[in-house]
Amino acid sequence: MSAEPLEIHLEERDLDRSLREDVRVGLTAREKWLPPKWFYDARGSELFEEITRLPEYYPTRAERAVIQRHASRIAEVTGAKTLIELGSGSSEKTRLLLDALSGRGTLGTFVPLDVSVSALRQSTAALAADYPRLRVRGIVGDFTRHLDRLPAGGRRLVAFLGGTIGNLMPDERAAFLAATRAALETGDWLLLGTDLVKDPGIILPAYDDAAGVTAEFNRNVLRVVNRELGADFVPEEFRHVAVWDAEREWIEMRLRAQRSMRVRVLDLTVDFAEGEELRTEVSAKFRPEGVATELAAAGLTVEELWTDPDGLFGLTLARAI
Repeated sequence: MSAEPLEIHLEERDLDRSLREDVRVGLTAREKWLPPKWFYDARGSELFEEITRLPEYYPTRAERAVIQRHASRIAEVTGAKTLIELGSGSSEKTRLLLDALSGRGTLGTFVPLDVSVSALRQSTAALAADYPRLRVRGIVGDFTRHLDRLPAGGRRLVAFLGGTIGNLMPDERAAFLAATRAALETGDWLLLGTDLVKDPGIILPAYDDAAGVTAEFNRNVLRVVNRELGADFVPEEFRHVAVWDAEREWIEMRLRAQRSMRVRVLDLTVDFAEGEELRTEVSAKFRPEGVATELAAAGLTVEELWTDPDGLFGLTLARAI
């Protein structure tokens, strides 16, 4: 069965408008910031795939190990007819779930949702070829805005993997989980991947690798703004910085200006002092009890929680109540 035509809820003009708004708000804030979603043009996606293979970057390996070990249990408990993946990317780890659910004979439809048309077109074509009995229905959309567009009916399992929920600020997380619950029917399921709190000596190298790949990935956001909005950032003049915030239990990625400089973008003139930092990503780490509390506040109850043998990464299966 070939992949269905993509269902598009996010046009190029929407992305352009969103980027302009983020740049205007973030670069005029007292403490400058840009959101991490703008890392991911074609080059940024390639760099991130490279990051996931680095020895320092444990999350991808740890999450894959958990899914591999418990995929059959997830299929047994949920009996899902429809699997929906938010922020799907290549859906590489998700194939473990597709195999387990297909093996039980329940799964009929896979719905990957992602902001990238090109990435989604490529992944849905590959999945349709590899799972010929499966209906593959890609949706181009933003998981913070388009959850109401998810297909209804049947036993649904929504997967949100990779620890991506940690990139949302606490109020954004609460809004996202509430919107997810609103999109689900009672008895539907959410499978949530969360990077766990651990020794910062393990966490920090994952965001500041020896080969400098993460540094290039971080600076890529400036290249995106240059290309899309005609800005004149000099990315090489910004140093990659990763900081562990022990109080908030999250990593912050920042870009530190190596000299004082003036950047022009849109109709703005943005001054950076030497040493001034631009925050580009927050990556929160979680404790199991905190995950359960946030899910419960949204109307989701934890049925199962698994971790890898080293306790680095958590996978939570929650049911809509």
